[in-house]
Amino acid sequence: MAKTYVITGSTSGIGKAVLEKLSSGGENLIFAGYRNDKKLPAEIPENVQYFYIDMTDKKSVIDACNNIKKQTNHIDTLINVAGNVVAGPIEKIDTDRLREQFDVNTFSHIELTQNLMDILQNSKIINVSSMSSFGNFPFISPYCASKRALDIFFNALELENHKNIKVVSVKPGVIATPIWEKSVNANLEYLENCKGYEKELDFVKNNALKNTKKGLPVLKVADLIVKIDGLKNPKSSYTVGNDAKFAQIMSILPQGLINKIIKFGMKYRMDL
Repeated sequence: MAKTYVITGSTSGIGKAVLEKLSSGGENLIFAGYRNDKKLPAEIPENVQYFYIDMTDKKSVIDACNNIKKQTNHIDTLINVAGNVVAGPIEKIDTDRLREQFDVNTFSHIELTQNLMDILQNSKIINVSSMSSFGNFPFISPYCASKRALDIFFNALELENHKNIKVVSVKPGVIATPIWEKSVNANLEYLENCKGYEKELDFVKNNALKNTKKGLPVLKVADLIVKIDGLKNPKSSYTVGNDAKFAQIMSILPQGLINKIIKFGMKYRMDL
């Protein structure tokens, strides 16, 4: 049976992989969000409708929703993938950068969903969250907090809505996607010019670059999202990868113990 989808962050990483899977065969109609038109494929399948959306611009989000609603009166599944990473020690991060982190990873997805509610009935919303939602990873606390907030807000949406909308959070561990290299480039100015934290931030930068290649294949997440979409009664939350499962287990420990474990782990790895 043909279905209608909306996917954000569809031109790279997880979003691109999900789009390719759902569009194969040509039966489904897919509205695919992009920001950089240079990343659009040379050949676009007839059942894929790309739409421009800037997750930092409220007007852009609203315009994108209006465009979608002109072309369909129902969405079966909304898949929120778009996101970025703001990094640095919390004592030095400008609050404007914190606001940007929440605008992209949290508020824009709420804005998008609110403006599509008219055509979300008996639908699924699948959010690509992160294992970071389970706790605080040093020097990427804005990312952790934004993903945790995403989970909390959308869980509330499922509890409150009258449209029989099912919300699912997918929490990957380290996945080999371009987000790691992009996050380093976006934060390079702050990672390399932060007095007093040079050693720690050099470790964070190098570790992020390693993640671009050493993480699980992006298809692991894409396959899971497609599977969830096909389930009648999916769970509210799924983890992907052993590191994500470990983070989930760690999250039930006392916070003081978690902090000691993380501090020891970072010191050990930096001293290698």
